[in-house]
Amino acid sequence: MSEVHRNTATNRICQVDIADNYDHKHQPMSEEDPHSGLQRMAGDITKALYRKLAIQGVPITSDSFRVLRATYYRTALDMIDAFEHDAKMNGLDFDRHSEESAVELFSRVISQAGQAFSENPGDKPFVPSWNRVQSAFPDILERLYDAVEQDNQR
Repeated sequence: MSEVHRNTATNRICQVDIADNYDHKHQPMSEEDPHSGLQRMAGDITKALYRKLAIQGVPITSDSFRVLRATYYRTALDMIDAFEHDAKMNGLDFDRHSEESAVELFSRVISQAGQAFSENPGDKPFVPSWNRVQSAFPDILERLYDAVEQDNQR
């Protein structure tokens, strides 16, 4: 999203419906496997955030990762309290253990992503721009259109 913000003028954005439906696939937490599920997704997002901050000139140190982890953890636990109270007020079930387990996992991911970023800060940070994609694949827009049309016929 940061690259969309960087590369796109907001007066050139409109929302369009390219598919009849969107199949949102929920991912497992994958506590035991950092290379799959939400754990992988959270790590990828966190590393992208670190890269974006570095590109914008924000100094990032190992202390930054510790502070971010502690801040996230405390804020997330406070939010769990608020959500639990909302659930009770509305007669909804709330699994506090699952929520706190997720917070613990994501707080570990903050540190792990920080370590990975520190060890390899030169990783290719972002997806290529559409100009680059179209240069490599001149018919990409037609191929995308055809793929959506085929998907809509299912």
